[in-house]
Amino acid sequence: MDNRTIVVLEGDQTGQELLEASLRVLQPDVIGLELELPRFDLSLARRRETGNGVVHEAAGAIAAHGLGLKAATVTPEGRDDVGSPNRILREEIGGKVIVRTGRRIPGVLPVGGVHSPISVVRMAVGDAYGAKEWREGAGADEVAFRTERIERRICRAVSEFAFRQAERTGAKVFGGPKYTVSPIYEGMLKEEMDAAAARHPDVPYEPQLIDATFALLISSSGAPMVIPALNRDGDILSDLVLPLFGSIAGSESLLVAFGDDDVDRPTALMAEAAHGTAPALEGKDVANPMAMILAAAALLAHTDDERCQTAGRAIREATLEAVAEGVRTADLSGHHGTTAFTDEVVRRTRTKREVWSSL
Repeated sequence: MDNRTIVVLEGDQTGQELLEASLRVLQPDVIGLELELPRFDLSLARRRETGNGVVHEAAGAIAAHGLGLKAATVTPEGRDDVGSPNRILREEIGGKVIVRTGRRIPGVLPVGGVHSPISVVRMAVGDAYGAKEWREGAGADEVAFRTERIERRICRAVSEFAFRQAERTGAKVFGGPKYTVSPIYEGMLKEEMDAAAARHPDVPYEPQLIDATFALLISSSGAPMVIPALNRDGDILSDLVLPLFGSIAGSESLLVAFGDDDVDRPTALMAEAAHGTAPALEGKDVANPMAMILAAAALLAHTDDERCQTAGRAIREATLEAVAEGVRTADLSGHHGTTAFTDEVVRRTRTKREVWSSL
């Protein structure tokens, strides 16, 4: 993995504006590192123009260099349109796991009893997404079919990654699929969760059916949790978990690719914000760049380059400290705009770097 090259995937609407804000924080005069930032235009117009060729090129670049930072993109609704670039990216870089973590934002009131971080670790491929679908018959007799598939190696990767994540963060592994109703299909993930639990006996393990998982989250004790999930279950679950912390602004989404037998050494990482393109906010300088900035920080923190890790830590701390001291965008009940918030993160990151380098 090339720790000094981050492949930049441009996007649409406010997603592109927030990407540009995050790139300001990665400049050499801010973090003290010279990063290579090759760019690929993944806007809807360019994807249509190239028939998704640019997405395949971007995926190849991430596979070659190991790190990618992606802006939010528009997924068109038409069946014959270009579809979601994320599906192509996940498949071509070998992504196996998607991790989204909800966490407290200073000064932002959470919902329910959540206090400590909750990570949703879900399959990046397979399950309902990419399933073959078709219909037969007509009128009231028309029947729709869908053929889904999951692979044991993906179930194993999700389970092992979840337990390693819990081990690193002092969390418990919680939740699971609806294996009682679907012992063959969903039971495969439960089997791998149980096997991972046996390999990590010191990690607290509380398996629950997915419907119980949703219900128990609202009344949780506030302890840190890691929840392994099927692809669609995890997608829906993360849409609940992140807002429980009062805002999705403090959460990045990380796609992880690694070899079949080595979850400790990712071969590629792609980070993005966990929100969409917010077209209503485009051009108004009011959108919150926090999640995109934290996505950039997460990429640096997950490398094996000590200077990159330090830079990632500085960016993350600067972002959260700015919010704690009242520098907030409107969605967090503040009065700062996109540019002003980013200016403050840049200032604080630069100061941290200068202070730390003098120690």
